[in-house]
Amino acid sequence: MFADQSSPLERPVIGVGVLVWREKQLLLGERIVKGRNSCWQFPGGFIEAGESVTGCARREVLEETAIKVKNLRHFGFTDKVFDGVKHKVITLFISCEYLSGEAVVLEPEKCAGWKWVDYDSLPTPLFEPTENFLSQLSVSQVNVTPALDDLYAMHCVAPVLADALSGEHR
Repeated sequence: MFADQSSPLERPVIGVGVLVWREKQLLLGERIVKGRNSCWQFPGGFIEAGESVTGCARREVLEETAIKVKNLRHFGFTDKVFDGVKHKVITLFISCEYLSGEAVVLEPEKCAGWKWVDYDSLPTPLFEPTENFLSQLSVSQVNVTPALDDLYAMHCVAPVLADALSGEHR
């Protein structure tokens, strides 16, 4: 009666987008999109079997940029079926701080370059999950105190996740 009748393409896919802060700047990559103009995105990717959200965030940032991060925080999510894709993508956003390394392009087929940008003047166009996330924050902040109407302040007040509680495997 409760057997799963859905095809694999109909099941949600879980991705992680990582806001990496260095002071009041965010790391953004120029995403290469075949047949369309490039767009800007946070580092990130899909969670692997047995991997925690924070483990995925650390791994993806390191694999894509050679940067290590610290002080990871849950920051929000988006939940959307994208055009041309037959499954829903749930993107979990993690906010964290730069620890060490220099941003280099480690996946040249996916990213043309990385740059640090002021959080209040992000380049456009943004990758659709990134745009959706930031739009969602703007709408949700209508009744929030003025101190939380800036992205960096939101990062600073979000609680840091303890590694011991994150379920990460090393």
